[in-house]
Amino acid sequence: MADAVRHQSAEIAASPVRLGLRGMLPSFALAVGGLMAVALLAVSVGPVDIPPGTVARIILDRVPGLSVEATWPARWDDIVWELRLPRVVLAGLAGATLAYAGATYQGIFRNPLAEPYLLGVSAGAGLGATIVIVSPVAYSFGMLSPVPAAAFAGGLAAVALAYVLSRTAGAPRTTTLILAGVAISSLATSAITFLLVTYTDRTAPVLSWLLGGFNTATWSRVALLAPYAIVCGLVIAPYGRVLNVLQTDDEQAAQLGVPVERVRFALLALASLATAATVSVAGLIGFVGLVVPHAARLAWGPDYRRLVPMSAIGGAAFLILADTLARTALEPREIPVGVITALVGAPFFLALLRIQGRRSHA
Repeated sequence: MADAVRHQSAEIAASPVRLGLRGMLPSFALAVGGLMAVALLAVSVGPVDIPPGTVARIILDRVPGLSVEATWPARWDDIVWELRLPRVVLAGLAGATLAYAGATYQGIFRNPLAEPYLLGVSAGAGLGATIVIVSPVAYSFGMLSPVPAAAFAGGLAAVALAYVLSRTAGAPRTTTLILAGVAISSLATSAITFLLVTYTDRTAPVLSWLLGGFNTATWSRVALLAPYAIVCGLVIAPYGRVLNVLQTDDEQAAQLGVPVERVRFALLALASLATAATVSVAGLIGFVGLVVPHAARLAWGPDYRRLVPMSAIGGAAFLILADTLARTALEPREIPVGVITALVGAPFFLALLRIQGRRSHA
């Protein structure tokens, strides 16, 4: 399957036909419209159901220059703006970031099985968060918590260490980098297990964070993630053509004018930075960065100029839906969103593998 995708992307990279903005607009507009509908539905449902039309009016009433007559109960305004909307926005940002980071990793490593946790971001972030949670220092100071900062630092440290280790083995070839990431992940996971066994009284909060979720979503957390998610995404998106070229071997990519190692390092750094920021505020949420780019590839083809932005939109919609199901399926209890993404993502991914296998044998 990896060879088939690589061959298709190489053909696109070599093609003189360019994907124009006009060619993307219909699909992009349709995808954004679907995302807005999903977000509106997610804000509407909960212990107190609010009609989608009313939700739209409540949101429009806060837009500068617009004024909508308030015919809804005052508490609905608080439910939308203080509880549900920041949660939906945070889930959307996290889903979009994990998905475009996953697509970027798949392009860099020329492997559709790559995902944004490949180089140890998740394990490093999990270790950083676990150390803070099990420490004798309080891990929550009112609305402030050092856990996101520790997770962010741990994720970046893991990726940096993997890259340094790959350099010590020679040039940072993709295989060496992946192996270094696997080693770092194993080491960090072992450390997390040791801490869980040692500090059994903190097991519940650690597992709650590791399984991911948005039950503590606030506008301040949205503000923490948004700069990384948006800036990294906007910088990565124009490199779609370069990612297509990277599907050829390094020598051919260099002959086409791509500084392979420099571009690979820059894209890895951006995708890893965005992933670490996401994990720091949302915990470990699996399958988004693996499944969504696959689905986008099936729907819109392997061209990374289209694949990266469509993955971001699809990832946002997917995680918003998953979080909505997590908080409504067993009300008043809440399921960790990571459990939902695994339950949905694993069978979906197996189905994709089956489809790809049939195509390769056709």
